[in-house]
Amino acid sequence: MNLPSWEDGKKVLKDFDDLINLIQNKMYSKQIKKEILQIMKRNNGLLTKGESKFIRLVEVREKLVKKQQGVYLITVNGRDDWIGWFELKKDSIKELAIENTARVINELKADVLCVVEAENRIALKRFNDMVIPQINGQSYDHTMLIDGNDERGIDVGIIARKGFDIRSMTSHVDDTDQDGLIFSRDCAEYHLTTPSGKDLFLLVNHFKSKGFGAKQDNDRKRTRQAKKVRTIYDELNKKFDFIAIIGDLNDTPDSAPLHTLLGNNSNLLDIMKHEKFVGGGRPGTHGNGTKSGKLDYILMSPELAKKVKLGGIERRGVWGGKNGNLFPHFPE
Repeated sequence: MNLPSWEDGKKVLKDFDDLINLIQNKMYSKQIKKEILQIMKRNNGLLTKGESKFIRLVEVREKLVKKQQGVYLITVNGRDDWIGWFELKKDSIKELAIENTARVINELKADVLCVVEAENRIALKRFNDMVIPQINGQSYDHTMLIDGNDERGIDVGIIARKGFDIRSMTSHVDDTDQDGLIFSRDCAEYHLTTPSGKDLFLLVNHFKSKGFGAKQDNDRKRTRQAKKVRTIYDELNKKFDFIAIIGDLNDTPDSAPLHTLLGNNSNLLDIMKHEKFVGGGRPGTHGNGTKSGKLDYILMSPELAKKVKLGGIERRGVWGGKNGNLFPHFPE
């Protein structure tokens, strides 16, 4: 939400989620109409102008809300009576913040970079083609992103150098289990070839967050996601040696939801557990680097782990506590 803390945006996101669920009902009862009006009223401007600071009402055919004799009313009786939706408004990201992201990428000098929370392929490509050169960096040769299941447009993608060519892509947006859709975004499966001709598989993920929704439901969702990723990994590992599961898994290594990936029956190795990883004494991957802040992962197959020469976290410029902008020293 581009706000100082999660709590600042939590109420707005809850209202937005409630609105989009309420308007999906086939019939609008008196109670449903009352709830829609109450939520719209407390988001200043949404009821009167169709737009609050964060939420916008789009009405294409017929009106959801009408003003009659000075009173705002829901006049349609169900989803089929009108065409429209609620959407979150987009804010402009400060140019300096975008440039700093490019600076970090340029400092890393990665041949292959997995990206989490990119809006779409065009946005990612423009960033690669325009912003990275702007800070005297070298643009990547391949840019790819598959739209996922998140309506906010926070998807996972990949950019890669020449020689690390994308041979194939497999999306898992439609994967289901007994509870329905599994992935909040996607488990995007990229098959690359290295300059030496080796096959490299990258499973890029962004699991369900902890911050929004009931803890029990969130944990169950991440558990389902982890189990499916493990199944995909196991099938690949029968034929291929070099595989990595990468991304924001939104939970700590000792959590029950991630046990399928990190438990005793898994041969995956977290880069932060590798003997050649430089961690600076902090186990977390964001903010102040505390244990509870370990949410991001590069999990490697045994053969890929053997190839590691050095690992670490670039922390300069990271928002956090007193250690938020410190980083470990990497040998040249």
